[in-house]
Amino acid sequence: MSIQRIFHDPIHKEIIFDSGKPEELMIMELIDTVAFQRLRRIKQLGAASLLFHGAESSRFTHSIGVFCIARKIYKRLIEIQSSFCENKFILYGAALLHDLGHGPLSHTSEAIFDHNHEQWSQNLVKNYSPINSILKKYDKKLPEKISELFESKQLFSKPLKTLISSEIDCDRLDYLLRDSYNTGTKYGLIDLERIISALTFSPDGNIAIKPKGILAIEHFLVLRNLMYRTIYNHRINEISTWILEKIIYTIKNNIEKKIWLDKSLYKWIFSYANIDCEDFIGNDDITFYYHLIRWKDESFEPLSTLCKMFINRDLLKASDISFLSKIKRLEILAFARKLCKSNNYDSEVFCGIKERSFKGFESNNSLKIWDGTYQNSLENSSSLIKALMKSKESSYIIYPGVIKNEIKNQISLIKNNC
Repeated sequence: MSIQRIFHDPIHKEIIFDSGKPEELMIMELIDTVAFQRLRRIKQLGAASLLFHGAESSRFTHSIGVFCIARKIYKRLIEIQSSFCENKFILYGAALLHDLGHGPLSHTSEAIFDHNHEQWSQNLVKNYSPINSILKKYDKKLPEKISELFESKQLFSKPLKTLISSEIDCDRLDYLLRDSYNTGTKYGLIDLERIISALTFSPDGNIAIKPKGILAIEHFLVLRNLMYRTIYNHRINEISTWILEKIIYTIKNNIEKKIWLDKSLYKWIFSYANIDCEDFIGNDDITFYYHLIRWKDESFEPLSTLCKMFINRDLLKASDISFLSKIKRLEILAFARKLCKSNNYDSEVFCGIKERSFKGFESNNSLKIWDGTYQNSLENSSSLIKALMKSKESSYIIYPGVIKNEIKNQISLIKNNC
């Protein structure tokens, strides 16, 4: 007797799983593992909820959404090429588990712990017994086949790799829709159905887009550009990440001082190379926030103040100095650090320059336009897409709010003299 499980999703509406279908039974079993349930406790947008109060969605929600899109695409592709059905278990498993390796606050972990979520997704699929054993029930080589798709250096030559990691993959299709919805920044909705209906196979066997889908792809990439500029690379995100980086930096540089740390987070900070699956699963947003709250009340300076800033959202300030030359930026930094010291702030911790590169759309030529006769790259099929490939550098001076007026006046002075 088959059992149905329904997830009511704000983006994809009803997502129904049917245990009577082996591939969907596998997904239901994977969802119930401790490692996957942990994703409920990992915020999709990290600390972005400090700015966009609706940005509380989890990696769990996103991963279910990515599976939903992968299933829709699979159904489209087997209509074109029935032999693609042999990839069903690999595609479904990879779509669901692609973010299994995220640390606390998602991508923020990659900055503060030097964490690589793709490597950890691979590690959990291959070495975490509850996940590994479920996959092997359906195909002994399934863990290996799925983990290979998470390798960033793998050549983009296979349809499955294109669907899991490319310019326009299942992951991106879900998170742009979901993040736009949850932050309330609705610049436009991706025409998901149009993109899926335009999918086909090119002569080399890879997945391609029919010309009728170019407009929907342009729309998708414009939305991506806007989301990076307004959410992912927002000034508040940069400040929040800076504070968290300095929290970990302060702990590492004061190892002799007494500070409370549980076994898991101790390894994340001081012995990252020795983290095992149990240590990994033991660290999530809730655990990390609990540490921040404890340190706020029980630790030494400047750690206590940094934790108060983050927990109470009493953040450092930042001013855009991208328009200044590198020499002028250093002049502003020296000026800010002098003011920090006179106001009893550690200038190495509470002040600095944070530079960021906004990468435009990067083509890796995994997805091409195929009109039935000729094959072409996305950027050569659209001048708009080519324009969206441009990158932009940004630079912020970060400093305590108490010196905000002096910093802004100094920046104006330098700007007027340029």
